[in-house]
Amino acid sequence: MPFDDAGRPGPWRGAGERAINLPPTVLFLIGINVAIHVVRTLLPDAFDQRIVYQLGLVAGAYTGDAGPSGVEPLALLVAPVTYQFLHATWLHLGVNMLTLAAFGAPVERVLGVRRFLAFYLIAGIVAGFVHVLFFYDTLDPVVGASGAISGLFGGVLMLMRRLGRLPSLIPIALIWIGLNIFFGIVGGTPGAGGDPVAWAAHIGGFVFGLASIRLFVPRPTIS
Repeated sequence: MPFDDAGRPGPWRGAGERAINLPPTVLFLIGINVAIHVVRTLLPDAFDQRIVYQLGLVAGAYTGDAGPSGVEPLALLVAPVTYQFLHATWLHLGVNMLTLAAFGAPVERVLGVRRFLAFYLIAGIVAGFVHVLFFYDTLDPVVGASGAISGLFGGVLMLMRRLGRLPSLIPIALIWIGLNIFFGIVGGTPGAGGDPVAWAAHIGGFVFGLASIRLFVPRPTIS
């Protein structure tokens, strides 16, 4: 792991020479997401739609406020993780994988493989349940890695702040939250028609990343 002159983790030091050489967990996550989407394109539409409904995150299935959902009990248990690996379109997948590479690489270089994977998945789970809190009465499945990636973005900002490379988090955080709410309104929200944007999941993941990244940073070993 590279360190800055003060001995603190420095994920951007030497970034130019490692721009293409992504760390292993980021590459693994990108590969899994792409592979899943490729397989889904080969499936009959009806079967693929069933996969999305059962393994996507259906908020109303957790609350019962939207009536019977038809989501299987086992699917309810795994959906907070599996929804992160399903994407609506190739564009949706491509944007998410590019941002996963951009934000995930520096975070993994600081956290290491296991801590990074835990941080990423938990961010996605938290993002999903923030979405459930806001859209408890809808049966539209939410899919995508953007909640977890928003957690990575929050984590990157906090790491930059700790390294003294970001004077203040507040302006960027307010802009990020405001943009998500704006695009949620303009693009539609789950259950409201249009092209829905899971803005609550994005904000939930982002806040989780800001608040918790320090818990995942390894403590230096003294020998």
